[in-house]
Amino acid sequence: MTEPPSRLLLPLGLVAAILAVSTASIFIRFAQAEAPSPVIAALRLSFASLMLAPVALTRHHEELKELTRREIILGIISGLFLTAHFATWITSLEYTTVASSAVFVATGPLWVALLSPMLLNEHLTRTAMIGLALALIGGTIVGLSDACVLHNGIQCQELSQILQGRAMWGNFLALIGAWAVTGYLIIGRKLRAKMSLIPYVFVVYGISAIGLIIVMLAAGQTPLGLPAQTYLWIFLLALIPQIIGHSTLNWALAYLPAAFVAVTTLGEPVGSAILAFFLLQETPSVVMIAGGILILFGIYLVSRNNK
Repeated sequence: MTEPPSRLLLPLGLVAAILAVSTASIFIRFAQAEAPSPVIAALRLSFASLMLAPVALTRHHEELKELTRREIILGIISGLFLTAHFATWITSLEYTTVASSAVFVATGPLWVALLSPMLLNEHLTRTAMIGLALALIGGTIVGLSDACVLHNGIQCQELSQILQGRAMWGNFLALIGAWAVTGYLIIGRKLRAKMSLIPYVFVVYGISAIGLIIVMLAAGQTPLGLPAQTYLWIFLLALIPQIIGHSTLNWALAYLPAAFVAVTTLGEPVGSAILAFFLLQETPSVVMIAGGILILFGIYLVSRNNK
């Protein structure tokens, strides 16, 4: 494993990444007032790619030319995983709350740890298996929290209503987003061992932008004619959560196992929920908070024992 730049820089970078990605849900909610989800996702990655292009095509031109066929193929696959992640997660925010969506997306470390023995030769310990069980139980609680209420005991809708409900569909989309980001992180761990940060994120973000533009056009939507403020929200979405947040996580993949990098995303639901409380007046229920605690503690156990 590559030696980290310094003992101080790496943890500070991970903290900065979490602070940055925690703003994503809020910017998306503001942008969704005027723009459909596929348009937001496509513009987010397009803006990020355009911001990286001058540096990537000038300072890293030679490295991009020397990429092997394997690196290019893996970069394309990673970009497609990122496409699936954003397409499903951003859409989930139209159906469920910011806190619930963020918690489900935060199960990414769980799936990274689960696949690590096969793909990264990192094996789960007994404690990690306990963490896996706790996280799955917590996920079930959070999934049901939008369909159940505490009133003279726990009262829930019929199962058929729950499965057809908007909140459950939003939670499931967010879970698909977690599965997609798992592939994105695992491939990133493999490629960042040899590729510099800027060429890697430029390739991945660029492929993802193309994929999301195709999704947007297939849905019959256009990025043109939006209010100036909406473009501002999307630009900030590209700059802060993407360029700063995601790129810093990808930077850390060169020095740390994927499961350890993934666990840093555990701070995102907390940050998102706090921001949503103050900016969107969304108050998470007691049931959702309890389920979220179980998920976060479970993923913490998995990641701590998978270093």
